[in-house]
Amino acid sequence: MGRDKALLHFAGRPLIEYALATLRKAGVPAVIAGASPTAESDLAAYAPILRDAQPGLGPLAGICAALEAASARYAVFIPVDLPLLPPTLVKYLLYHARITGRAVTVSSVNGFRQTFPVVLDRSALPALRSELQCGKRGCLSAFEAAAESLGQPVAEVAVEMLVQSGQVAHPFGLPPLRWFLNVNTPQDLQRAEALWPHAIA
Repeated sequence: MGRDKALLHFAGRPLIEYALATLRKAGVPAVIAGASPTAESDLAAYAPILRDAQPGLGPLAGICAALEAASARYAVFIPVDLPLLPPTLVKYLLYHARITGRAVTVSSVNGFRQTFPVVLDRSALPALRSELQCGKRGCLSAFEAAAESLGQPVAEVAVEMLVQSGQVAHPFGLPPLRWFLNVNTPQDLQRAEALWPHAIA
């Protein structure tokens, strides 16, 4: 994208603002983990920054740093590039994790497991750190390995069922598949922005 994605503007505001607002509306205290060292000074204006012990190793390193610093049993992680994600989904996943006691809770759409948002129990930290130290930086595979290390399956919640039962809804009425539109390219940004005013109208 040519610059730090967190500070890229979407519908007139930096993407980081949408991610933090999603967490706060879900009732989750928001901090920033996994930030690029070059962007930390700019991002500090939006929320507290958790520095990685091993900067430059990607999102999994930020997740490990956040779990290390967390005082609560569960932590919720979302990326900055899902601006259409509804807070109600984040809130429900956290509720589901607390009720089931699972170490890893994610959602699925059309039968496909989504990497984020994810709710992680702090007990997953040793396995996640081990994956990172082995050079395995993929988040979803690390989450799966962490759950397996604890003798559990990953808790996977079908978003379509939540919508049908009225437990989760998008504030703009977008269908679930649109919630997970990643803003990875300028074309993705245009697609997401096209959905935003259309949904409001």
